[in-house]
This record gives sequence, C-alpha cells and structure tokens, in this order.
Amino acid sequence: MTPPRRRRRRPQPVAPPPPPTLGPAPGQEKPGNPERLYTIAGSADGARAELDLVTLIVARSAASPSASPEEAAVLRLCVAPLSVAELSAYLQLPFGAMTVLITKLITAESVQARAPIVRQAAFDRSLLEAVMHGLQKL
Repeated sequence: MTPPRRRRRRPQPVAPPPPPTLGPAPGQEKPGNPERLYTIAGSADGARAELDLVTLIVARSAASPSASPEEAAVLRLCVAPLSVAELSAYLQLPFGAMTVLITKLITAESVQARAPIVRQAAFDRSLLEAVMHGLQKL
C-alpha cells in the first residue's frame, strides 16, 4: 500500500484594502454629526418646552408638505402616544435635539404633550382581600 500524496498549500492572494472615502454619502450622515443636529433643530432661540423622558407626545394633525423629514417622522410615529425617549430612540437623535424638534411642533400646534400616566401608589385593600380569600378557598 502506498501512502497518500500530500499537496503543498500555497498562500492565498490578499485582496487590496478598499480606497479611503472622504466622508459619508449625502443623506447618510452619522446621527452624532453636530452639523446635522443643527439643521434638524434649526436656529433655536433657546426656548424649549418642559419635557421629560417619559412625557407622552401625540400628533394632532398630519405632516404638512413643507415639514422636514424628522418632523414628518415624529408626526407619523405619534399617531399613538409615544414618550420622548422612544421617539429619540426611533429617530436616533439625542434628547436635546429631540426636545427642540418637539418644541417646534408644539408651537405649531401639530403635536400635544401629555403628562405620563401615573399609577396608583397604593392598591385597594378590598381588592387585595378578595384575591386573598379567593386563593384560600382553592
């Protein structure tokens, strides 16, 4: 019986690295780009609505044709109430830029800000007793 012949492995050619790009293509800027955030927020005079992360935002009207893409996205998402934190995450915008954007929409009366739903601090004692008696009867 003859031993199997071994083949020599040859090194694989390495592909050249891709050429460096000068920057992102138009419309594909990173969300952390400060120039993009300024264009979204506009030249704000510093006045902002008192918004928390849990403040609920509800759309009052549809987006106008002159609305920016971010404003249209907020109005589209806020058909059902959404918190400012959720909107910020969905649009990949920081909280500061989101508050400026929502303030513009509130002044234009396109959206309404609502306080979050507060849960009752203490449960009803009679309800707890009824549940406890029901479990004891089992």
